[in-house]
Amino acid sequence: MVELLNTREVADYLRLKQRKIYDLVQRGDIPCTRVGGKWLFPRDQIDRWLSARESVHRDAAAPLRTAAPPVIAGSHDPLLEWCVDESRCGLALMGGGSLTGIERLAEGAAVACGLHVRDAATGDYNIPLVEQRLGDRDVVVLEWARREQGLVVAAGNPLGIQGIADLARSGARLVRRPPETGAQTLFDQLIDEAGLRWPDLATLERPVRVETDVGLAVLNGQADAGIAIRAVAHQLRLDFVPLHWERYDLVMRRRDVFEPPLQRLLAFARSPAAARRAEELQGYDLGGFGTVHFNGP
Repeated sequence: MVELLNTREVADYLRLKQRKIYDLVQRGDIPCTRVGGKWLFPRDQIDRWLSARESVHRDAAAPLRTAAPPVIAGSHDPLLEWCVDESRCGLALMGGGSLTGIERLAEGAAVACGLHVRDAATGDYNIPLVEQRLGDRDVVVLEWARREQGLVVAAGNPLGIQGIADLARSGARLVRRPPETGAQTLFDQLIDEAGLRWPDLATLERPVRVETDVGLAVLNGQADAGIAIRAVAHQLRLDFVPLHWERYDLVMRRRDVFEPPLQRLLAFARSPAAARRAEELQGYDLGGFGTVHFNGP
């Protein structure tokens, strides 16, 4: 059983003020999840995160750090989070969005990152961004899963939303994600392709950090719709308007693929238990898991 700490408990555990914990959460710099409007912190991931930070500080005076901390940065994925915990691979998750994640990987601040960024010109996923940012590095892009993205709406879909075009007609209040996330990148492209403009749509004042918060905003009546994966709608018993199947990839240095932490994670992800979990979450296709989509020089 994973031990979950609340904000006060994790502040006491780390000997920090609660305000500092909230700052770390907002920057996506600490492993956490949000359940029922409260931030919770898995104790085992906090321990690994703390160990990784201590390692970075010890090495700060060195001219070159040869090993990245055992952290997967980038976009959050419920199946990945579950597999990291269940596999006991020794890795910690650090959110912050796809674009933030690839920067952390480039800086050597993470051993891998999760990406789901659709290229507007080609419709391809992740590879254009990786080539632009890491094309000269020895990185590998491995497929994790195909995920179904769509509009999360209230149970019963009271506004009758059937697609992007209905967002303007219905006057739906929309919740957005931060611009550095793959979900918001896709949402922006779909809005543009439908001939709509954000200034003409009703949106909440502030974006939300993780996809679960999209569902909670709809569940609590603060918003009528937002983009998220099907698993979020299923978990919160909300309705879901399917829009698009995306590819979620893991990007990592080639040498790190063969290290024990990632090997344990990838081996567990191939297990029947992981397949059952994906089916329970809904909206996953694991048929291409492990496919190498890019192998740098």
